[in-house]
Amino acid sequence: MTEFTQLVKERRSASNFLPNYEISQEELDEIFGLVKLGPSAFNLQHTHYIVVTDPEVKEEIRKAANGQYKVHSASAVILVLGDKEAYKKAAEINEGLLMLGILNKQEYDFAVEGTVDLYETRGPSFQRDEAIRNASLSSMLFMLAAKEKGWDTCPMIGFEEDKVKEILNISDQYEVALMITLGKEKVASRQPRGYRKPVNEFVTIV
Repeated sequence: MTEFTQLVKERRSASNFLPNYEISQEELDEIFGLVKLGPSAFNLQHTHYIVVTDPEVKEEIRKAANGQYKVHSASAVILVLGDKEAYKKAAEINEGLLMLGILNKQEYDFAVEGTVDLYETRGPSFQRDEAIRNASLSSMLFMLAAKEKGWDTCPMIGFEEDKVKEILNISDQYEVALMITLGKEKVASRQPRGYRKPVNEFVTIV
């Protein structure tokens, strides 16, 4: 518990990164190996990540992000996407449980039909909200997992989504929930942590 508490306290939104640090495929796999265990509605796993490490592509992304320098200095720029059509894979995702006998055919059909019906009945707005909700939930776990592996991050919304989707050829099936820059923080340029409300100002117990 102490280690987790310390991790949460040490995670900061990095405003700048030290140059010339590369993150390896092995390190990314370790981070995403933890991220995949995060919760998602109906286990639909709405979130898809695009990791940009190519310097030329990063500079294109930087232009779409209002020229922010941390996009340039980051070791990687991660686009977090939410799949608005994730519910269409309910049958595929639950098939393993059926094959293993954890669900019988009746339970399997009920789970799949109930999930698909919910998303289709509530329509496009709900599907978009769910994509963003679940991608955001996954993003927080990504940032904590990255910090645990020694990497710093900064979640960002200051970018033009249409331009980013064009650069990375992202289809309209996905919402770009947010962007995360990742690298080794340049601590010398860190600002003090901003004011945080006391618990009793943002928690109501009834």
